[in-house]
Amino acid sequence: MKSSWISSALAPLALFAVLVLGWHTAVKIYGINPIILPSPLQVAKSLWEEREILATGFRTTGLAAVVGLAASVVLGGVIAIAFSLSSVLRGAVYPYLIFLQTVPIVAIAPLLILWSGYNFRTVVLVTIIISIFPIVSNTTSGLLSINPNLRDLFRLNGANSFQTLMKLRIPAAISHLVLGMRISCGLAVIGAIIGEFFVGNSGQYDGLGTIMTRWQGRNYTSGLIAAILVSTLLGIVFFVAVNQINQRCLRRWTSASNLDSDR
Repeated sequence: MKSSWISSALAPLALFAVLVLGWHTAVKIYGINPIILPSPLQVAKSLWEEREILATGFRTTGLAAVVGLAASVVLGGVIAIAFSLSSVLRGAVYPYLIFLQTVPIVAIAPLLILWSGYNFRTVVLVTIIISIFPIVSNTTSGLLSINPNLRDLFRLNGANSFQTLMKLRIPAAISHLVLGMRISCGLAVIGAIIGEFFVGNSGQYDGLGTIMTRWQGRNYTSGLIAAILVSTLLGIVFFVAVNQINQRCLRRWTSASNLDSDR
């Protein structure tokens, strides 16, 4: 088990080393201006020198992404349950969710700032808008695609709609919810950073998106790349966290759903 984990980690690490070496070689051979592309050593230096600022940005953006993702899971779950109970409601509202997903967030963000202000709440709202659709779509699919034999069994035993929902539909949809969370966890980080691009214009916010905007204006390319790496790390942390939640808290339902689908 341990050797398998090590071997699976070696390939990505080896590829990363090759990419960094190629990056360093290209900068040295072609004499690329550091404003255009700094060397990996310059990025590492900026990463160390700006560690406190980046750590603060990591926490700020991470908190916004956590709150936005949690709100998306709760709100998206409620909407999915409503969709599963009413085909009329699903047909009426679902197109508007698709519309919200297709409208560029950069077009909506200025309106959100006008209505909500340059604050943490606006960043969370942007995060919710970006990350809620996969939750609603996948959870609705799980709630509607239950085993017909189990549904008939519940009906034969006199279960009402609420009992069927709580004891059959929701447990069967957990695996779909986890899939939606895996997609939305990355979107939540992206949404938080995009929100910070706009909110950061007030000069009163210290998230990673704000840091990137500030350093871009200063042509601080090595710091900008360091901030991008920290943002990537945040996305990885979110993905691992969702998998851990699945393994530790939801495994009972996801395993049961997988077994049921195999049959």
